[in-house]
Amino acid sequence: MDLGISSRRAAVAAGSAGLGLATARALVADGARVAICGRDPQRLDAAVADLGAGAIGIIADMSTPEGAVAFARTAAERLGGHLDIVVANSGGPPPGSASTTTLDSYLAAMSSNFLSTVALCNEVVGPMRAAGWGRILAITSVGARQPIGFLAASSSARAAVTSYIKNLATEVAADGVCANTIQPGTHATDRIAKLGGPQIDSLRAEIPAGAPGDPANFGQVAAFLCSEPARFICGASIPVDGGANRALQ
Repeated sequence: MDLGISSRRAAVAAGSAGLGLATARALVADGARVAICGRDPQRLDAAVADLGAGAIGIIADMSTPEGAVAFARTAAERLGGHLDIVVANSGGPPPGSASTTTLDSYLAAMSSNFLSTVALCNEVVGPMRAAGWGRILAITSVGARQPIGFLAASSSARAAVTSYIKNLATEVAADGVCANTIQPGTHATDRIAKLGGPQIDSLRAEIPAGAPGDPANFGQVAAFLCSEPARFICGASIPVDGGANRALQ
């Protein structure tokens, strides 16, 4: 399928590893010109080399709203125009239950996962509306739909992102801009491997598909949501979790 995004300018936040990198790969494969960001220069350089021609790397810290805005502005400048596609993404907060997670940890999660997304989207959506075309996709978590007990800060922040994107989508859809969230379940990434022990075992046991997801498959779903054929998908939250989510909505 032709996704209709050849030569589109795309920015994938935290795209040097994991699901962000998988999404960037899929966008590049469909002809988009992609900027990714990360905090580790060596890992960023390796990711850009992996993506090949059409990709650029930008050192940026997505844990703060200021870092998110700086990434968007630098990506637009280096790609030579306003951004057509923006994928909001950031690292997940540390594990912790609702009662054991400290207030400071909740504040950090809201800054890195919620406020940075708001800042990134607010920076890019105006030019998209003016151009009459744009795609905004936030990578959140199935925890936004069905909270994960030992990832309380993450589930809370991702739920806030989901609400914001839903509101944004209804505001900008008439201008040709589609805003959605994609909710990954357990995939074979470094983030999941670091959880380790009983926690990762419990996550795997809850996947009806029988195994963690392939990041490459996730990236292809994400790229479709950024495509021309996805123009009538607005304000949706798409679970990509092997059936782990049991909620009806």
